Amino acid sequence: MVVTSSQTMVCSSVADRLGMRRLLGTRGFARLLASRFAAQWGDGVFQAGLGGAVLFNPERQANPMAVAAGLAVLLLPYSLVGPFAGALLDRWDRRRILIVANLLRGLPIVLVALAVGFGVAGVPLYLGALLVTGLSRFVLAGLSAGLPHVVAPRHLVEANALAATVGSAFTVLGGVCAIGLRGLIGSGNTGSAWVTAVAIAGSLVAAVLATGFHRRQLGPDSVDEPAEATRAVANGLRDGLAAAARVPSVAAGLVALVAHRLSFGIATLVALLLYRNSFTSHGLFRSGLTGVCELLAAGAAGLLLAAVLSPLLVARFGRRRTVRGALLVAGMVIITLGLPMFMSTMLAAAFALSTAGQVVKLSLDATVQADIADDVRGRVFALYDTVFNVGYVLAVALAATLVPPNGHAPALLLLAAAAYIIAAPLHALIDHSPTPTHSAGSAE
Repeated sequence: MVVTSSQTMVCSSVADRLGMRRLLGTRGFARLLASRFAAQWGDGVFQAGLGGAVLFNPERQANPMAVAAGLAVLLLPYSLVGPFAGALLDRWDRRRILIVANLLRGLPIVLVALAVGFGVAGVPLYLGALLVTGLSRFVLAGLSAGLPHVVAPRHLVEANALAATVGSAFTVLGGVCAIGLRGLIGSGNTGSAWVTAVAIAGSLVAAVLATGFHRRQLGPDSVDEPAEATRAVANGLRDGLAAAARVPSVAAGLVALVAHRLSFGIATLVALLLYRNSFTSHGLFRSGLTGVCELLAAGAAGLLLAAVLSPLLVARFGRRRTVRGALLVAGMVIITLGLPMFMSTMLAAAFALSTAGQVVKLSLDATVQADIADDVRGRVFALYDTVFNVGYVLAVALAATLVPPNGHAPALLLLAAAAYIIAAPLHALIDHSPTPTHSAGSAE
């Protein structure tokens, strides 16, 4: 059961009559989207700026373990602190959290840019990057937890399709902007530093946009936590896990998400090493960082397709069958398009995997927002982010110990395909509950 605000109830009466076409006309939703897009654009600039500095910088060397370390720095921090910070999303005004977290993120961005410029490597650089990405994940969890306060329950699938998918596309756009700036400024330490520093613009714009919300407009509506903040924060992981375990649809969705992130992490590392050390440019297909940019563009196109397909698939087949079908399709994509390991098939695989994976994610977004009560939703989304990132990082770390430097690892790709295919019946085994009363699209 979902505890919604009075504003959501008002929004519901309008959206029920006018549908997805009018969602952008809902002032609160449009502002939330704008803040999210600005923040995620900044994330993309930062990730590409730092990734280029570490992985594709001629002044530095990168082997499979270095690639794995760089990806871990970009994704792991919120996985470690998120479950505890999630308690704060269910305790403090989410509007204030979005403003403060975005502003605080600016300082470590500057520090990381300075570290890159002076050629700093290792622990100091990674600590700064950990802080930036930790705050970034905190912001995204707050935006997801606040979404049901500005969108009617029956339109959560459509709203998530637009918010999460186009938001991810803005992350890719930020990365493309960073790569373009590197081409203009230079790919060495100094150029990488200036590119990384540009990411501060996204944080500042996101913070300014968040000031337009009213106090408590994004929730939480009620607080069921201990009076002592320390105890509430410490219980965040346990509470999020317990809340998710009580709802079969959410538990099954998390299993599907783990399979996707494990498989996608393996495929990502293999692709990066192929583009860095094996592929050679020919025709429209480029190797190196330019080729990775093409790969990102293909993935972004897949995300946009998922935004269109997800509401249609859920309406036709229900969330459960949509998730299982997407998992099976992803497994077959790796076998048919990933295994040949050509640039053309890699681009096609990136497009198809991004589409299938985003369909899984959007379905789980809607499930959490519809089936989890508002007073614990922040903690569940924090757990969700933890699963999302830890699964990816673990897969990359495991693959880094097995993959050759040139990236040719067919056995690893087969393992990734098997994880997708096995997850589909496992999802069916776990999620056998009746359709919830409050559902963002049919669960069946």
